[in-house]
Amino acid sequence: MKLPKLTAVIEPGEDGWYVASCPELGIVSQGETPEHAEEMIKEAVELWLECADESEVRRRLDERKVAIKELQLTHA
Repeated sequence: MKLPKLTAVIEPGEDGWYVASCPELGIVSQGETPEHAEEMIKEAVELWLECADESEVRRRLDERKVAIKELQLTHA
């Protein structure tokens, strides 16, 4: 199965760690630094894809359509 481009969203967490998520698949991880969080979400996605049934991958991709858009603000 050919996957679309997947996204990693990395944000500061409440505990000083960083939370990383892949919104297209609904997978979340964390790390002590943004770089560590990125490594951890990559590993989590790869491990999940190794074990997931192709129908589950398709279901998540179909249900979790994600669009990344730049906001064009009229008032800033």
